[in-house]
Amino acid sequence: MKIGLKGLLICVLLAACPAVPAGAQSLWDDRTNWLADARPCRVGDIVTVLINERTDAKDEAKMDVQKSSSSSVSDGTGILSFIRSLSLTTSNSGKGDGSVERKHHATGTVACLVTEVLPNGNLVIEGTRDVRTSEEVLQFQIIGVIRPQDVNSDNQINSSLIANAELAVKGRGIVSRTQKPGVVTQILQAVF
Repeated sequence: MKIGLKGLLICVLLAACPAVPAGAQSLWDDRTNWLADARPCRVGDIVTVLINERTDAKDEAKMDVQKSSSSSVSDGTGILSFIRSLSLTTSNSGKGDGSVERKHHATGTVACLVTEVLPNGNLVIEGTRDVRTSEEVLQFQIIGVIRPQDVNSDNQINSSLIANAELAVKGRGIVSRTQKPGVVTQILQAVF
């Protein structure tokens, strides 16, 4: 049996290469659980937050202040004899009432990303959504901590189940500009 130069070269290369097991690519993912709901558990997973926040706050204050003082000077003697009897009486009183009532209602949905997995398994989420209507932009922004078991089978969680929630609703546009007081009003409010 004669082995040519070409065959000898192939034998040397095969002997020099370590044996690598052949791996086949499959469309099947063994990590997929077809019976359980997929819950967020990793950084980058997405959770839909159902925002339904309502706040009703009412502050009332009453103030009743009264102050009075009295001073008197009797007739002077000696070189101060020109001083005659002098009596001063002052009285101040003030009353005030104040009341502030605020009501807010925010409803919407925001898709949030998991940004951190805490050691106890809870997830830090963060997300924003801009809604444009005519000349106005309304932005929902939410940050908070959720428990994976609170996420429902549709991958949604109510905003009331978010711990340390920071929910901001900001507006930009014509309506927001008209609601903001002018520069002169802001200065007067700062001074007085």
